[in-house]
Amino acid sequence: MILVFVLGVILVLVAIGLLAMSLGRETEGGVKRSLAVLEAMTAAPDELSKELDRPFSERVLEPLQQRALKVGRRLSGSDSAVRLQRKLDTAGNPGDMGADRVVSLKVIGAVAFLAIGLALGLVLGASFPVVTLTALGGLLLGFFAPDLYLYQAAYNRAETLQRELPDAIDLLTISVESGLGFDAACQQVARNTEGPLAEEFSRMLSEMQIGQSRSQALRSMAERTNVADVRSFVSAMVQADSFGIPIGSVLRVQSSEIRVKRRQRAEAKAQQVPVKITVPLIFCILPCLFAVVMGPAALSILDNGIS
Repeated sequence: MILVFVLGVILVLVAIGLLAMSLGRETEGGVKRSLAVLEAMTAAPDELSKELDRPFSERVLEPLQQRALKVGRRLSGSDSAVRLQRKLDTAGNPGDMGADRVVSLKVIGAVAFLAIGLALGLVLGASFPVVTLTALGGLLLGFFAPDLYLYQAAYNRAETLQRELPDAIDLLTISVESGLGFDAACQQVARNTEGPLAEEFSRMLSEMQIGQSRSQALRSMAERTNVADVRSFVSAMVQADSFGIPIGSVLRVQSSEIRVKRRQRAEAKAQQVPVKITVPLIFCILPCLFAVVMGPAALSILDNGIS
C-alpha cells in the first residue's frame, strides 16, 4: 500500500511538471508571437508608413474633391470650365481657385446643404412634402452658392475698380507729363496704390515682361473686368499706341472725361435718395409721428366718452 501511494504521488508530480512545462511553452510562444507582430509593424513597408504620414488633406480631402469633380463635370456642360474661369477672372480669382475646384465645391456644397435641409426638416417634425422641399432647397442652394459668391465678388470688385480708376488715371497723367513712359507710369500706379486696379496694372506689366505686346496686355486687362470706364480707357490707350498719338494728351482727355462721369454718377445717386427714402418714411417714421400727434387726442376722446 505504501508502494502504491508513493507511485501515485510520483505520477501526480510528473503530471504537474508536464502541465507546467506545456503552459510555459504556450506563454513563451505567445510572447514570441507578440514580439513578431511588433517587429512586423515596426518593419512595415515604406509605402504604408508614407501613406500614414501624409496629412489629412492629401489622404481624404483631395480624393473627395476628385470624385466631386467627376460628378460635377457630368452635371455641367462642356463649356462650364470656360465660363467658370471667366467668372473667376472677373471676380479677381478669390482664394486662387481654379475652375475644377469651383466645380467640386458645387457638388460638395449641394450634398452638404441637402443633408442640412433634410436634417432641419426632420428636427422640426415637418410633413413629408415640407421635408422634401427643404432638402431640395438645400440641394439647389448648395449647388449654386459658389456662383452667387463669385457674382457678388465680381460686383464688389467692379465697384472698387470704378471708384479707383479716376485717381489712377490722374496719377498716370502726372507721371507721363513729368517725363516717364507709359510703362513706367503704370508701374508707379501698381507700386503706389492698392486694390484690384493696382493688381490689374501689375499683371499687365508682368504679361508685357513675358513677351506680350502692350496692346494685347491692355486688352487682356479689359477682358478681366466688367467696368465700362476701364474698357473705354483701354480702347483709348490701344488706339493711341496704334496711331502714334501722344499718350499725355490722351490721358488728359481721359482724366477729364472720367471725372465728369463720376460727378454724374454721384448726382444720379443723390437724385435716387428721395425715392429710396419713401418706403421707410411710410412704414417707419409716419406711424410713429401719427402716434405722437394723434395719441393725446385719442386719449382725450376716450376719457370724455367714458365720463
